[in-house]
Amino acid sequence: MLTKKHKPGQALQSSPALENSAFSAQGARPEHARGTFPGDDQLNRASQPCERARGALVFAMMWSSPDKNLEDSGPYATGPKKRRRKYNDDDQIFPSVWEDTLEESETGLGAENKIQGTWFKVTIPNGRKYDKTWLIKSIQDLCRVPLNPVDFHYDKHRVRFFVQNARTASALKDVNNKIYDETNQKISIIVSPSVVPYSVQNKFTSEQMEQLQVTVMKRYNASQKALDLQRFRFDQDFMDNDIDMMLNRRSCMVATLQIIQRNIPELLALNLRNNKLYQLDGLSDMIEKAPQVKILNLSKNKLKSILELEKVKELNLEELWLEGNPFCNHFSDQSEYISAIRDLFPKLLRLDGKELILPAQMDIEVPQLCKETRTDSEVIKNLVLRFLKEYYLFYDNGDRFRLLDAYHDEACFSLAIPFNFNDPDMSNLEEYFKYNRDIKKLQDSYMRMRLLKHTKQDIVDSLSLLPKTQHDFCSFWVDLCLHTDIMLCFSVNGFFKEVEGKCQGCIRAFTRIFIATHYSNSRICILNDELIVRNASPREIQNAFISLPPADTSSKPPLSEEQQEMVKSFSMQSGMKLNWSQKCLEDNGWDYTKAAEIFTILQNENKIPKEFFK
Repeated sequence: MLTKKHKPGQALQSSPALENSAFSAQGARPEHARGTFPGDDQLNRASQPCERARGALVFAMMWSSPDKNLEDSGPYATGPKKRRRKYNDDDQIFPSVWEDTLEESETGLGAENKIQGTWFKVTIPNGRKYDKTWLIKSIQDLCRVPLNPVDFHYDKHRVRFFVQNARTASALKDVNNKIYDETNQKISIIVSPSVVPYSVQNKFTSEQMEQLQVTVMKRYNASQKALDLQRFRFDQDFMDNDIDMMLNRRSCMVATLQIIQRNIPELLALNLRNNKLYQLDGLSDMIEKAPQVKILNLSKNKLKSILELEKVKELNLEELWLEGNPFCNHFSDQSEYISAIRDLFPKLLRLDGKELILPAQMDIEVPQLCKETRTDSEVIKNLVLRFLKEYYLFYDNGDRFRLLDAYHDEACFSLAIPFNFNDPDMSNLEEYFKYNRDIKKLQDSYMRMRLLKHTKQDIVDSLSLLPKTQHDFCSFWVDLCLHTDIMLCFSVNGFFKEVEGKCQGCIRAFTRIFIATHYSNSRICILNDELIVRNASPREIQNAFISLPPADTSSKPPLSEEQQEMVKSFSMQSGMKLNWSQKCLEDNGWDYTKAAEIFTILQNENKIPKEFFK
């Protein structure tokens, strides 16, 4: 039954309740709840009259449409069904507002199609259970016009987004119940008129976007690929420029993610601690705008339900911080809490700074070991020993940047100092302690990330900061732990001494563990490098840097006259010392031409140490 009579063809007068509702331009935000939004004053002054006029026009056309349900047919005729709806915008803190809306089944899109530029809200019940990419693609495949969803987000179990073109809205209504999911269930698509979406109303100006970019980049740590946005709203840059940057608003979060996508797509760690987040709708775009993120800090926020985390569950997170959110208190014990989070993020390794135990049922791929022959074993052994000799020649000669080619582009490096209660001189390791990475004691995830060096450039830069050294090759003890068709894992233990600085002459013991790939048994490329350094014990110091007696070379046949001539000729042409000229020829099977080609290549790449020459 109608609460107010209305003649067909007569424009519906806006009631005070409607004008002050969340769907009217005037009531988009109560005065007491208004903050400083991008373009707020200009937008409100410009949009209020036109929005009210357009709203009245839309509703007038809807009421005057020739729908048979709207015609008078006698004293007992029924008017359009109306319902009361409670509206509470998640992006803002408002009192709940009630408004009268027409039932979807009674309106249709005939009237709206006459008004281009009108906004429409699209709702998909239970849409949360579908992958966003699949859902949008499935709709686009059946939609006769291009689809450009605006402000895609989740509202409880529903998916919602907006479209601006009335033709698109009509096409979407035609797709209703024509898409089937994996269980052969129809997917409903409900289209209804809407005011301008909040995120569009409060779109940032170009000047504000420039300021946002400056502020974001100021908080970015490029070496660790980490972005710290905690208490972002209170950044002095925003306060000085009168910008209210509340990440809880979708418009603010979306703008921030756009900056990240454009400027730091390599981002690995994002800190959103203490931003009063009570929903993660805007953060769901991380899946496509910042897919590389492995560490996410959401601690000290206002999340009341674990369901909010489903909006970001497609991220391949390895570390997550949630402590200090209200929903964390809803679990009976810690194990229930961990289990619930792990159901959403099965690859998670750390939660709230604590290491998680890998579940027993996890499938771990076991590499296929090589069934090597004695000959293969000798080849690999010689390959590893030759690599170590060349590596430490470069390492000790003062130009460690020449080690760049020894590492894979995405290699990792870390350094550790074992604590020894019996060592009275631990303090003289201070040059190494600043890079010490102990994940058991180091609770700060960002510091752990900073101390783990990624990429070969970061690794070589870090190695160049360590004290200059001289290694004792005679002390090396080498072990091959693992050998597959493409991978090697080997370790080297030994001694070195520092050759400059306040600890000049100090002898250290070290262990180096390499995981590497190898190509046709000719080249090693390091994937992972771990260096463990400690002070050598008094007994070890006595045995370090003692020249061993010359090796027995009686089993090695002497060079023939032809080979001796080749060595002399090669030394004269290359400028290298006789012993290195001989080694170059030996390594290439006494093929003079091949040895000359290899020498030329290495010389052009500056890979031959100066000590090799006369």
